[in-house]
Amino acid sequence: MTDTVDTRDTPDTEAPRSSAAATVATALTIRPRRWIDGWDPEDHAQWEGAGRAIARRNLRWSIFAEFLGFVVWQLWSIVAVSLPEAGFALSTGEIFWLISIPSLVGATLRIPYSFLVPLVGGRNWTIISAGLLLAPAIALAVCVANPDTPFGVLLAAAALAGFGGGNFASSMSNITYFYPQREKGWALGLNAAGGNLGAAVAQFVVPIVITIGAGAAVNLPLAGWIWVPFILVAMVGAWRRMDNLSNAKADLAGSAAALREPHLWVLSLLYIGTFGSFIGFASVFPKLIADQFPDFGAIAVGGASVSLAFLGALVGSLARPYGGRLADRFGGARITMCAFAAMGTITLAVVLALPVTGFWGFLGLFLLLFAAAGIGNGSTYRMVPIVFALRASGDETARKRKAAAALGLISAIGAYGGFLIPQALNLSFQTTGGYAGAFLGFVAGYAVLLALTALVYVRPARSRGQQI
Repeated sequence: MTDTVDTRDTPDTEAPRSSAAATVATALTIRPRRWIDGWDPEDHAQWEGAGRAIARRNLRWSIFAEFLGFVVWQLWSIVAVSLPEAGFALSTGEIFWLISIPSLVGATLRIPYSFLVPLVGGRNWTIISAGLLLAPAIALAVCVANPDTPFGVLLAAAALAGFGGGNFASSMSNITYFYPQREKGWALGLNAAGGNLGAAVAQFVVPIVITIGAGAAVNLPLAGWIWVPFILVAMVGAWRRMDNLSNAKADLAGSAAALREPHLWVLSLLYIGTFGSFIGFASVFPKLIADQFPDFGAIAVGGASVSLAFLGALVGSLARPYGGRLADRFGGARITMCAFAAMGTITLAVVLALPVTGFWGFLGLFLLLFAAAGIGNGSTYRMVPIVFALRASGDETARKRKAAAALGLISAIGAYGGFLIPQALNLSFQTTGGYAGAFLGFVAGYAVLLALTALVYVRPARSRGQQI
């Protein structure tokens, strides 16, 4: 049984404004379990009739579900730092593993997640992927309630938080099918920014919740339990308000072709440097503050504690859209080069100035680093479709297919930076007793990535009169 979309009975849609729009809108049908047939956002009449409102409704719930994914992904960045205060006997290396393992699992899950939307439907997979967030939230709450919980069990619970990292790929894949090409950049940027803000919200809310009314102790299980109702709301909202598109198809051939393009691997390295730096530093920032400036690890406000670590993820998230906007105006490769130059300079300043700047200088430099990483994140992501349009092999259709597949693959590979940065800091601490060695390594890495961007994209494009 199928139903035509009746805009008069759907509060989230607008009535068709012309007979042409009405004619197309009647061809848009909804089958049981909210499957939509005949979806074509490039059809102007359909889009202006019922299409835009349907897409926006799906985008809203996609953002909320992805936001919770980032929240769960970043829970252990705060909780791991608080475990010793709750009576857990853990080494510095073990704490770094609890911080970094969610990024390792999340980056790996992004690859299969990007193909699941066409297989099971965007609405269906949003319900499932949101429901999977219950596992890490509840596992965290149960495991941290007992200080005798073995480290291996804690590590397994932290690994489950990787479900949240995988949500980004499926959410972006789903929204791609709903929007026309002319509005796709805006919709995907909004979806990404809304998700990234989850990292900042988690790092702001969790320290308050686990300390308010707890006296001298911390109530760590609340770090997991408080998100359970929101996850349930996301599941119900996706079930009632989202849709599946029957014409969403997985492009395995396009992904295989993209993997054979050298530019995919070059851009993945750049994305590790930008997004990987953002998510890696966001995860480890609470630990760095607690180690370098214990008195500022948690600031007492009334009966609760507030960690200023959330400011890093917040600044990086808000800077990302500006990276895309600057890339549109000045060229993504140029902005990415500037981002790497700024990141290298600021990271070097952190090492050299730390002994004299104190906490507030340290915080200010790191916020600048997060801003530069966020701008580079947006500009690098914006480079992908342009690079593939100009440099990839094949005709125009083949290049577009490769570009669409590359966006998902590059986002997955870039997320491994969230594992590499904490582990580099861990290695530096284990071998030297400090973090300066890792930061100097990051400076060298940013210099290499800057040179790579210049040699592969800026100089050749300038010689051809192009702008990437």
